[in-house]
Amino acid sequence: MTLFRPAIRCPGATRSNEPAGAAVSATHFFQLSAPVSAVDHVLGPEHAPVTVVEYADFECPNCKQAAAPVKLLLERFAGQVRFAFRHSPLEEVHPHALRAAEAAECAGGQDRFWQMHDLLFDHQLQLKTHQLHAYAEQLGLDMVRYTVEMNDHVYLQRVREQQQSGRDCGVRGTPTLFVNGKIQDVSFGIHALFEAVEALLRTR
Repeated sequence: MTLFRPAIRCPGATRSNEPAGAAVSATHFFQLSAPVSAVDHVLGPEHAPVTVVEYADFECPNCKQAAAPVKLLLERFAGQVRFAFRHSPLEEVHPHALRAAEAAECAGGQDRFWQMHDLLFDHQLQLKTHQLHAYAEQLGLDMVRYTVEMNDHVYLQRVREQQQSGRDCGVRGTPTLFVNGKIQDVSFGIHALFEAVEALLRTR
């Protein structure tokens, strides 16, 4: 498995333009402020013993890099882990991230969130409005509904609420991962996420 350094404490991670003092300490575990709920997009069983929550940005290279290992995690611990994706668009450095998040939510409203999730990461350098529209067409969405919802920013509040819930628990960059409510440092590689999950499962 390819290791990478996507955590918010990694020098190469995508960071918001917060003052230095706002960064999350490498040794401090922040608690997830908003429990997983019905509005979250979730993979895995509801009553899985381990829940992983990711705050991510579709235009963030590190988030794209994290996507494949997360899928591997769900395969390796099938039935034991559930995964929730939350939006944390860093608009000051990723100008297309917010609209991509809205497009994903529009797709989610038509039961195509994860398909759009994968398309957006697969085409991360092509996230302009007309390209998002093309992905929606590719997924077979109701395009009248999609266009109206995008124009009216129907899901903007949901994206903002997730973004704020991340800030409330210390998210300052992407991707940021929480395991059973505690922030997980993966600055030395994604293997740390696997190890954290394994450790929790051993204690059951």
